[in-house]
This record gives sequence, structure tokens and C-alpha cells, in this order.
Amino acid sequence: MRTLLFISHRFPYPPDRGEKIRGINLIRHLAMRYRVLLGCLVDQESDWQHLGVLREVCAEVGAFPLDKRAQKWRALARIRPGRPLMLDYYANRDLQAWVDGAVARERPDILYLYSTAMAPYGLRHAGPRRILDMQDVDSEKWGEYARNTSLPMRLVWAREARTLLAYERAATMACERTFLVSEPECRRFLELAPEAEGRVVPVENGVDLERFAPGLAFDTPYGSDPGPHLVFVGNMDYWPNADAAIWFAREVLPLVRETHPGTRFHAVGANPGPDVQALAALPGVAVTGRVPDVRPYVAHAAASVAPLRIARGIQNKVLEGMAMGRPVVATPQAFEGVHAEPGRDLLVGEGAVRLAALVAEVIRGEHPGLGEAGRRAVEQHHTWAASLRRLDEFLA
Repeated sequence: MRTLLFISHRFPYPPDRGEKIRGINLIRHLAMRYRVLLGCLVDQESDWQHLGVLREVCAEVGAFPLDKRAQKWRALARIRPGRPLMLDYYANRDLQAWVDGAVARERPDILYLYSTAMAPYGLRHAGPRRILDMQDVDSEKWGEYARNTSLPMRLVWAREARTLLAYERAATMACERTFLVSEPECRRFLELAPEAEGRVVPVENGVDLERFAPGLAFDTPYGSDPGPHLVFVGNMDYWPNADAAIWFAREVLPLVRETHPGTRFHAVGANPGPDVQALAALPGVAVTGRVPDVRPYVAHAAASVAPLRIARGIQNKVLEGMAMGRPVVATPQAFEGVHAEPGRDLLVGEGAVRLAALVAEVIRGEHPGLGEAGRRAVEQHHTWAASLRRLDEFLA
């Protein structure tokens, strides 16, 4: 059996955020065809308890702690002209030593670099085939941050966007293939890096149709409150999610409550910062923090909302809501990359007034077949088996 070295910026379990969901599904799929060696960073203390799960799948696991606060200061202290801060934030001597040792000892056939931040760990090794899974065009995300913040952070994010794009282009040309999570992401990157034509291909995200299914029974997490309840799922320490929760709670929900005063909005996700926590003081808003399982919140919601104003790639929260047969109401940014028809499989609206109107329509029962249609759409287009078939083609 051939050997594949998978280098990840996150510990890919539990599957509670986008990179982890994609990561663990890739690793499980690759482990059916390769002897997988996993090297990764651990930035969440609670992740260590799941080390056994990965050891059951991988032939070897090298996991190394990353102190988020210390790494931010370290990256700033090491700032150099033309170098993205991201690379120094994820720089770890122990992981680099482990990777170098694994390459020398195991002579892997493939280096799978899971995110642009992991490219420096693998590009120093010229022997194996090198695959870069960028997932999203991160430089575009930093550019969006710059456009949506004020000084001085606008300058910091704009610099990161410029320097990271240059590195993304160089890393893509140094690797045999670069994977992105959707066709729109591929098209956008090729607009920015036309020299990468023929090297960049989409390997889309899927959804676990058994875990996220409409027939599963869950006790309601909403108690005796009849609602209607709206749910937004996402890690709240990720700025686009925090921005979406704040915007929906302050701008969209009040419009919905004008005609449906009992409506409740639930921001469900780990690590809410002070700005998100403060939303709980608003009428009809609840902030849960980390929960053991997000599915009961989705299953008992009138709608799953995805009010993202900054987004890249395919949003797992949208796929999961559709897979559970719940009506999904999303912004155009959250809808990008999803193979579905707006108005039939989910509702898509831009701006607070339009999004509030669509939510109100769902509450009034004007889209009775929306949940079933959404489920059919993900069954047809977003299974992991279908998505990873393309991965097999390029690794064959």
C-alpha cells in the first residue's frame, strides 16, 4: 500500500467546524487506499481526547499543541516584508521536525498539504508528489476583512491579502495539483492567478446524509417556548460567523418580530466573544455557546438561517440544514457553491429587508415543500462519495 503524508493546520476531529468536517472525511476516504500519516496542530485543548479516533484511521499521528494567543504575538514579532502573517502563526518547530523525519523514514508517495498555511512544511521536500488543498482562496477573505473594518486593522488585513495571494500563487505552481472547495472558488483564483490554469480543480464538500437526516428524533432544546425558532450554527470565534450573528440579531430579527413577535433567534456555536454574548440582552435572542450536538437545534427550528455577509467556499451549515429537511434561508454569500435552486430547494435573499421577508414567508407556511426539496438536492449533488470521486481521479 502506498503512503500519504497528510499535514493539517487543525486537529481534524471532532467534525464541528468546516476545516475539520472536510479534513476527517478526506482522511477516512484516503485511508481506504493509502497508508495515511497525519501531522497536525492542536489549538483546542478539548481536541486531545479524540486522539484515539485518528489513531484508528491513520498509521501514525503526530499532533503538536498550538497556543493561539502566543502564536499571534510571535507572528507579529517575526513580520517581514512580503511574508504573510499566516505562515508564522502556523509555524511550529516540532511539527516541522516530525514531517521531516516522516519523509526521511517513510518516503511517502504523496504529501497532502491541507491549507496554504501548511505548504511551507511540504515544499522543502521535492521527492513526493505534492498536493495542495487550499479549500478557499484565503487571500480574498482577508481582502474582505480589510474592506469591512476600520483603521488600523484595515491596513493589516490588506497587507495580509496581498502577501498571501503572492504565496498562494507560488505554492500552487510548486505543487502538482491544487484543490479548492467549489467551481466559483476555482474561477476566482484563476482570475487572480491565470498562470495556474490546469493546476487548480474543485473537490467539493459533501454532507453526512445519515448523521444529518430528517427522520432522526431529538428532544427539543427550546423547552416549552413555542417560538417560532430560527437557528444559526457556527463557531462564533470565526469573524464571519460572529458578524453574521450580530447583523441578523440587530438588523433582521427585529423586522421579523414586527409581524411575528414570538420569533426567537438562536446563535449556536462555540467561543462567542463579548460582542456576540451581548446579543443575549436583545429581545428574542439566545446565545448558547458550545453545545454537545447542534442537530436538535436545527431539527426543531422553523428555519436554519445562514446570514453570512463574508463567506468563502461551500458552507457546511447550509448543506446540513438542507440534509435535515429544514427550510434554509441564506444570503447570496452563503449560497455560493451549493448545487441547488433558490426558491425551490432553499431561499436566498440579500439585505436585511429581503432576508426578513423570506423568513416571515417560511413562518407563515408559504414554502411547505422547501425542506424536502433541499434534502433531495443534497442527496443528488453533495454526498461525500460523489465529491471525493474527483479526488481519486487526480490522485490515481
